[in-house]
Amino acid sequence: MKAPPPQSSTPLRKARLSPYLFTFLAFIIFVALLYGEDFSCTLSQHLQLDPSSDDHHRPGHSVSESEKKRHRVLPFAIGRTEEGCDIFSGKWVRDESTRPLYRESDCPYIHPQLTCQEHGRPEKDYQFWRWQPHACSLPSFNATLMLEALRGKRMLFVGDSLNRGQFVSLVCLLQSVIPEHGKSMEASYDSLTVFRVKEYNTTIEFYWAPFLLESNADNAVIHKISDRIVRKGSINKHGKYWKGADIVVFNTYLWWMTGLKMKILKGSFEDEEKEIVEPTTEDAYRMAMKSMLRWVQRNMDLKRTRVFFTSMSPTHSKSIDWGGDQEGNCYNETTMIEDPTYWGSDSRKSVMKVINDVFSKSKVPISFLNITQLSSYRRDAHTSIYKKQWGPLSPEQLANPKSYADCVHWCMPGVQDTWNELLFTKLFYP
Repeated sequence: MKAPPPQSSTPLRKARLSPYLFTFLAFIIFVALLYGEDFSCTLSQHLQLDPSSDDHHRPGHSVSESEKKRHRVLPFAIGRTEEGCDIFSGKWVRDESTRPLYRESDCPYIHPQLTCQEHGRPEKDYQFWRWQPHACSLPSFNATLMLEALRGKRMLFVGDSLNRGQFVSLVCLLQSVIPEHGKSMEASYDSLTVFRVKEYNTTIEFYWAPFLLESNADNAVIHKISDRIVRKGSINKHGKYWKGADIVVFNTYLWWMTGLKMKILKGSFEDEEKEIVEPTTEDAYRMAMKSMLRWVQRNMDLKRTRVFFTSMSPTHSKSIDWGGDQEGNCYNETTMIEDPTYWGSDSRKSVMKVINDVFSKSKVPISFLNITQLSSYRRDAHTSIYKKQWGPLSPEQLANPKSYADCVHWCMPGVQDTWNELLFTKLFYP
């Protein structure tokens, strides 16, 4: 990753080729972030450009170096990704020297749905893999830098349980450098969970909204995926709680893709006679994407804030998808899929096409975290049967563990830590 080019002096631009000057400038920027909030704000204002020029709202789109030079850095950025580097295209590399990034037992905030070792998983191989892009390397996750950038600010994850997993993963990556008395986790009401860091006057939060729009699944504790109803044009029902965030990470996917018909409510849940239509999943999902973008445009100051969208997290519920047993799933899988062209079910392609269509036509800058392909290889990293079971298991289930294996959620530490390394890269080196 390269440090941002100075904006004024030509001699300095030439001198940046010196490794000594490069190191000095990088140090100055880091010190500014570490100690000078006012200086950091001034620097970001000096470097900033109309964020509608951000190329990241168009997945797969690349810009030339000459175009980049016309654009100043986005909020929070301290550098940029090397030209020609697609951080989402790469391979998994076994790395026992730096992985895992934390131990399951050292992070008290992991949901019991994700603590695989505590619930009896017999091996840890899934923890020792690092994502390596083909054309470059990801910068090392720096918890102190992240916290300093968030000083006095609010970071918010909005979406379903997979986004909650990414939220908890980020908390685990940060919490080890925070004194015990300086951090807390609390649920202020049903939909919102808040991690507070006292010294930095910052919060990292998760807001439960599996469809982003109002739905009959909005209770974070009591909900079911069947008989889903989503109210059209209702994003403000939840959006009023998102206002004021400096960084927002959205996701929504899983609840749209259950093989059931999608029900869209016109009007209100309070209406005696409810008008419900049943569009295709793709059309319903497109409605949600457009609502999200409109909300961002109307409610966020895009000169000082950043918005991310995490693409769909793949499931591994059918072994036949990767050439396995027709009746199998992720249960007992301890190795990843090695076919570099593996994608999964066609339904994923249709939803990714919707995302691409909607984002490519929008002028709202969204930094796209394309975690789908890289996560598709990781059939080995799901919680499977190694999690807290929320109800008693029947004798039939106990006799056939794959029948209750969770092939949706991910063990921690694991794959979702990589999602946050990608988020870290896009935040600081867009």
